[in-house]
Amino acid sequence: MKFRTAAIASAALAIALVLAGCSNAGMAGMDHGTGADPSAESIDTTFNAADETFVTGMIPHHEQALSMAAMVLDKEGVDPRVVALAERILAAQQPEIDLMNSWLEAWGVDPDMGEMEGMDHSGAGLMSDDDMAALEAATGPEASRLFLEQMVQHHTGAIEMAQQELDNGENADALDLAQTIIDAQTAEIDEMQELLSQL
Repeated sequence: MKFRTAAIASAALAIALVLAGCSNAGMAGMDHGTGADPSAESIDTTFNAADETFVTGMIPHHEQALSMAAMVLDKEGVDPRVVALAERILAAQQPEIDLMNSWLEAWGVDPDMGEMEGMDHSGAGLMSDDDMAALEAATGPEASRLFLEQMVQHHTGAIEMAQQELDNGENADALDLAQTIIDAQTAEIDEMQELLSQL
């Protein structure tokens, strides 16, 4: 299972790298796309504690979403609409992780601090080990339902984190990403709640 999940995550990264080679206009068309080039030399290096907390917390938050999406894509009998949503989450959030890691490098912040900082956000919609184990064990329609329920909670936490960044951050790039996350994930919550009502 771990190998298959890793393979899916690697495939998602490869897709993300191909997309990163596209024009900024192409990136902007993605659901979560910021239209930013992580390799650009014009990264805003002005940041405060709120910006650092947002980025180092959102990276592990996004990484868990990728694990959840890869997990559900590894199952049989999942509703095709849920499969499509999971694929979109993989395609959208990996480039955002790459972008945020590029900011940490430009800011001189150790990217390895991300997991430790992310623990401060344990109440921000993150799934517990038991939650993740339940999703891994679920099959078919139950997996579809559980993934949607958990991802609604997960997205709600991300929106709360992004709002804190809007309220307290100062880095323009991070503020833009926070607004993108709020807009995109609010729309996805509406979509997931509609799907839950139809399952």
